[in-house]
Amino acid sequence: MRYMLIMRSTPEAEKFVAENVDFSEIIAAMGAYNEELIKAGVMLAGEGLTGPEEGFVVDFSSDPPVVTDGPYAEAKELFNGFWILDVSSIDEAKQWARKCPLGPGVKLEVRRVSETEDFDQDNEWIKKEATWREENDPRYAK
Repeated sequence: MRYMLIMRSTPEAEKFVAENVDFSEIIAAMGAYNEELIKAGVMLAGEGLTGPEEGFVVDFSSDPPVVTDGPYAEAKELFNGFWILDVSSIDEAKQWARKCPLGPGVKLEVRRVSETEDFDQDNEWIKKEATWREENDPRYAK
């Protein structure tokens, strides 16, 4: 089972950290956490994201969709990074999420990543995706 841990923080938490925490301490804590995930064999991916000023939002409420450059004044929480873990159960995902070295004003949203098997196996696009995965991802090779 794969789970995505989505790191979210408030702009206030971001400001507090920037003004009060040595960035090398953050890197060390995250590095140690990532190393623990890797040694346990559960980390498939994990990345931090740049600030919202380097991003954009595509709003599909109109046709054509509207692109708005960051930063986003309406954002109450910022999506700062993620991990994708391959674990045996939701309980194991919870255990790893609780160990993440985050502080006040930061949350982890944890969601199971859909698997091809979750969908109708007779659907032509699900069949194509299975073929693409077998051809391109060694984890799915037969």
